[in-house]
Amino acid sequence: MLLAGEEWAARFEGFQREAWRLETLPQYLMPQEAEEFEAFRDGARIDPASVSNEYTDRLRRQVTQGRSQGRVHVLTRPLSDYLRFEFHHYYKAHSLAGERIRILDVTDRPNPLEGVQDFWMFDRFEVVLMNYHSDGRQIGREVFHGDVAPFLDYQRIAVDESVSFEEYVKGLGL
Repeated sequence: MLLAGEEWAARFEGFQREAWRLETLPQYLMPQEAEEFEAFRDGARIDPASVSNEYTDRLRRQVTQGRSQGRVHVLTRPLSDYLRFEFHHYYKAHSLAGERIRILDVTDRPNPLEGVQDFWMFDRFEVVLMNYHSDGRQIGREVFHGDVAPFLDYQRIAVDESVSFEEYVKGLGL
């Protein structure tokens, strides 16, 4: 089943305990970000503490409801321009709003999640596979039908092997 629109948005409103994401790409080419990304590359910066939009408002609301959202991004250095943008423009604001973001840097070590594709997991029982072209353009989202045990293991490995976003970016000057 392919997910889009309201059906996709409903996953974030409907989960009871946890929404969790594994990210593995050095860039995600989203048309709605193109202008902001270009401005970032030209030197524009935002104050993450002042960001208030639908996403951050939802994160804050979820925290007060006892629901959590988190992610681990697997990456290698040097950081791509997109990752620098994502860290500054999104991760800082999302982290301040309550999202638990972690980084798994595999630059100087084997990647324990090599070959695992991006996914979202909701309440540890529904997995949505995130399908992308190799350049980061999204193809679509697909509900996974099968045993979620491997995805629970991927989550455990990702969290155990990663560090908090805040710890990772100390000293990076982002």
